[in-house]
Amino acid sequence: MPSLTLPDPGLDPLPSATPRIVSAARVILAAGEPPVADGAVVIDGRHIVWTGPGSQLPHDYADLPRTDHPGATILPGLIETHAHLGSYASRLTPDVPDPSRHRAAWTALSSVATARQLASVGVTTVQSLGSPYFADVALREAIATGLGAGPRIVAAGPQLTTTGGHAWSNGAEVDSVTDIRRAVRRHHKAGTDLIKVMATGGFMTARTDPWKAQFTTEELRVLVEEAHRLGKHTAAHAHGTEGIRRAVDAGVDYIAHASFIGEDGRTDVDLELIDRIAERGIFVDTCSPPTRPPVEGETISPRAAELFQRGVRLVTGHDIGAVLPPSAYTFGLKQLEASGLPRVEVLRAATSTAAAAAGLAGVAGVLAPGYSADLIVAAGDPLADLSALDSLLEIVIAGRTFRPDPVIPYVPGSGRHAVDRTQDLRAARGEALERRRRHPVHPA
Repeated sequence: MPSLTLPDPGLDPLPSATPRIVSAARVILAAGEPPVADGAVVIDGRHIVWTGPGSQLPHDYADLPRTDHPGATILPGLIETHAHLGSYASRLTPDVPDPSRHRAAWTALSSVATARQLASVGVTTVQSLGSPYFADVALREAIATGLGAGPRIVAAGPQLTTTGGHAWSNGAEVDSVTDIRRAVRRHHKAGTDLIKVMATGGFMTARTDPWKAQFTTEELRVLVEEAHRLGKHTAAHAHGTEGIRRAVDAGVDYIAHASFIGEDGRTDVDLELIDRIAERGIFVDTCSPPTRPPVEGETISPRAAELFQRGVRLVTGHDIGAVLPPSAYTFGLKQLEASGLPRVEVLRAATSTAAAAAGLAGVAGVLAPGYSADLIVAAGDPLADLSALDSLLEIVIAGRTFRPDPVIPYVPGSGRHAVDRTQDLRAARGEALERRRRHPVHPA
């Protein structure tokens, strides 16, 4: 009986074990290092085996198949550290059917679409920070085993929240230390790579305030200790200053948003707390929504440059799926630069620092022997202009060329993703004030 060969859509026809060379006018081996002129990368299977100037290519590699990109730049594949893969397809168009009738299947299919769209804009690794039904875990395995094509996925599964807390409909609700330990262990059993917790309320769930903490410091500490015991890193969604403080005290590894909103619903940037975040090496994403000039009294987060200047390890997490579409990724990089972050630091945040934030230091984010062969080829020089990342000539994930899907262009401030957190914050404050008016708290 003939053997069955499964289709492998989106990957190049070369067997993954075929060594080959990719060369270009310049190669950025790691953000912050001088690029290699007329450089080359030798790929063998899933890994890089040699990098350097083409003129110094070892004789053993001289006859390998070569793909040359004159005038272009090879650099490490980009990394998205904050995505919700199952949330995007329903936002493509208002004509998409109501997914609630077949929610689990819809989440899985949407996850595939979002992951492929991210890969199509050069994102070779995605950290999923919240996925119902553990769809991100299943997709990670499907891609890793060759069932489909897409980026490497670092999966959190459903985020942990309180009963009725932020994102409760997509998360695992926990209300005690015992609940938290059990949930972390169940996530471990399901195969997640990290644990995500909603340390504060948010903008997208009714009856939760973004500035209010949802867990005590002790509860968060138990979560972190249990996750670390099981070999997992931790990420905390935190808009409110008090929730950020508790997450830092508990020892979380990553803070999403870091909006620094005070109890009155207004900006409350705590410089001492920022310095503690920097000292502890906690990773922070502030790209959701992409950074923009602050409005007096209504800012959503400190400018990225402020955090960078105080030593915070910034990474490129855009809340892809929940807030922005995959095609907004490079727009977010440009907005980081516009906020005052040096261009080379933007690239570092999107590659080597992002890899460390996703638990992949020594695996991804750098082009060096032994690292995963994750790279992109940009038409032009991103060190001169980040717009070069908008035109990619080749995308390689784990040694195999990914054939990109057509990408729906991102138009800032348009359509289903026209997110204005300033307006959201004003609305949240108004709703909170109305609740207090209707249900006043009387002193004992």
